[in-house]
Amino acid sequence: MRLKEIAERINGILHGDADIEINTIVGLDEAKEGSLTFIKHKKLIPKLKETKASAVIVGEHIKELPIPQIVVENPLYGFAKALEVFYTKPYIPKGILKGAYISESARIGKEVTIYPNTFISNNVVIGDRTIIYPGVFIGDDSKIGNDCIIYPNVTIRENVSIGSRVIIHAGSVIGSDGFGYVTHEGRHHKIPQVGGVVIEDDVEIGACVTIDRATTGNTQIGEGTKIDNLVQIAHNVKIGKHCIVVAQVGIAGSSTVGNYVVLAGQVGISDHITIEDGCIVAAKAGVMRNLEKGAYSGAPAIPHMKWLRIQAIIEKLPDLYKTVKELEARLNKIDIPESGGKNG
Repeated sequence: MRLKEIAERINGILHGDADIEINTIVGLDEAKEGSLTFIKHKKLIPKLKETKASAVIVGEHIKELPIPQIVVENPLYGFAKALEVFYTKPYIPKGILKGAYISESARIGKEVTIYPNTFISNNVVIGDRTIIYPGVFIGDDSKIGNDCIIYPNVTIRENVSIGSRVIIHAGSVIGSDGFGYVTHEGRHHKIPQVGGVVIEDDVEIGACVTIDRATTGNTQIGEGTKIDNLVQIAHNVKIGKHCIVVAQVGIAGSSTVGNYVVLAGQVGISDHITIEDGCIVAAKAGVMRNLEKGAYSGAPAIPHMKWLRIQAIIEKLPDLYKTVKELEARLNKIDIPESGGKNG
């Protein structure tokens, strides 16, 4: 593909030879002749010069660079769009393939692809241009919007509503029963989980994620939220719009996560917690109380700057302990006379 075509399709301003042929789009470390790469900072110019990249995506025109440049507002975003343009093949619908089971009451949209060994239950609705890969189960009364991709071996239980342009990766389970029991006369009795799950538009869900159905009402994932692999989201959780939830996060029941929240790897959130819009929770933090907007670390989670100060003190504890023991030993050697009376 010519460089000019890529620049036009990512809305970039091209400086240099527009007719260079681009064979690969790669990161800086893999760049070679025929490659288009990107840099986010001028400090990477020396490293770029060491490569044989044929062109580069930048945030502003760099006069000292001898190779063609595509200038965009956000180089990383421009790189992502270039990858999409270069490597994504046009969608060609294959229809309903032999070996897929589809209930007579299901409603299937236009230009879909439904692979063999899928099971689509009663009253399911599937939107236009959606792809359902082998091994997918979709339960009664569930709805999937337009332009979705449901990868192999995903289970979508009954009464699940999924918006448009949603991607669900292999092995995830949407709408499994919430973990709800009541102890009575020495036994744990299951609380029926009769609610559903609502996943809004443009959500991406990683591999082996579990999102439990609500006890009543709905578990909800907001528009544009991205969920990494191996995340557990319990019953009646509400996650806002455009959040980032990284691998191995666990969110207990009835917690509410605001918009634009970042939960780093292995964060644990207790039940009935509220996390306000814009919070950032660092890896392995344990959230035991409601969080106002800010950055948090530690278990239990505390403001990040306070956590850093505590960590600095913890590193000094061995030396402080040694000093205390030395002072204690010196004090024990001092012969302190007993205080006498008035005439002592």
